[in-house]
Amino acid sequence: MGNEVEVAILFADVVGSTKLYEQLGDVRARDMVGICIDVMRGATEHNQGTVIKTMGDEVMATFPTADSALDAASQMQKEISAHPSLKVGEHAVAIRIGCNFGPVVTENRDIFGSAVHTANRMTSQAKAGQIMTTSTMVEHLSGEWRASVRQIDIATLKGRSSEVALFEVLWQPEDVTSMVPAIAARDRSGRPMRLRLRYQGQEIFVDDGHANVSIGRAEDNDLVVKGNLISRLHARVEISRNKFILVDQSTNGTFVVGKDGEEAFVRRDSMQIRGEGLIGLGKAPDSNSSQVIRYACED
Repeated sequence: MGNEVEVAILFADVVGSTKLYEQLGDVRARDMVGICIDVMRGATEHNQGTVIKTMGDEVMATFPTADSALDAASQMQKEISAHPSLKVGEHAVAIRIGCNFGPVVTENRDIFGSAVHTANRMTSQAKAGQIMTTSTMVEHLSGEWRASVRQIDIATLKGRSSEVALFEVLWQPEDVTSMVPAIAARDRSGRPMRLRLRYQGQEIFVDDGHANVSIGRAEDNDLVVKGNLISRLHARVEISRNKFILVDQSTNGTFVVGKDGEEAFVRRDSMQIRGEGLIGLGKAPDSNSSQVIRYACED
């Protein structure tokens, strides 16, 4: 019989390792994956963690606290993104990481339980260079780490009947800085700026008094937009360094069409919006559609 303990669980794997072997050949690709595994193991041990097992290009580890798991995850991302031997042409080898906190059963140097499966599912939700985690993990974080986490979506994971909130851990200092609202957005003359958003008779402003506006089909968003292509928490618009930034947090992405007709698409990423135009959630905006959001930067 195994023992049940509460731990933080971390999975980390190399993104696109199969393609690496195709591009570089078995020997060089194996060496690169080996470097990544060594970095993952070293970061785990440096932060009081235990490597449970390695599986090809993946590591599974446990940590006594949620903070120590994110300390290790952040260290892994930083070291691998900067490692001089992990470059392939103009691109760098990258990893993705998923974490969770909860009870596990330990037996024969392995761990089992639903918390383990959820941590593994977080890894599959992550993109290259991302750390993804759960609300349970966030609840166990210190205030310092919690300030570096943002919810980006709500999803139904394989094997789970209910929806799960997905949180991204911002491990790069510039990303954390961009989360802090500016005291005020001003144009070059020093006058306050604001962004007007209009949708079906609703009107909301992004300005120094309301520096972060959420958009999606869930009722608790600042701007509620219904539709089968729209995520519960689809996107947000915020002030960052005197610029208006659209941050997509959705499954189907966000389209932006400027007044000049130029179209841009963003998914799980961000872009600056200027002037005026249309925003479409999940599909390109049609000026005649009832679901289109109209935006205009004003001063």
